[in-house]
Amino acid sequence: MAASSRAQVLRLYRALLRESQRFGSYSYRTYAIRRIRDAFRENKNIKDSEKIEELVNKAKANLEVIHRQV
Repeated sequence: MAASSRAQVLRLYRALLRESQRFGSYSYRTYAIRRIRDAFRENKNIKDSEKIEELVNKAKANLEVIHRQV
């Protein structure tokens, strides 16, 4: 579980950054990228699998929102 969740989280991180690069407005683009990086840095030391799963689901929802906005 740990290895697959790590790979899953990294794929999600890259997808969020890639999708955020597509914002037309510089302000939205830099804000989204900054928030993504800060959130992942803030939560990088979490070991609780339930909390990790919750954060991954939240990030997936955010990815969908960004995808619709772009």
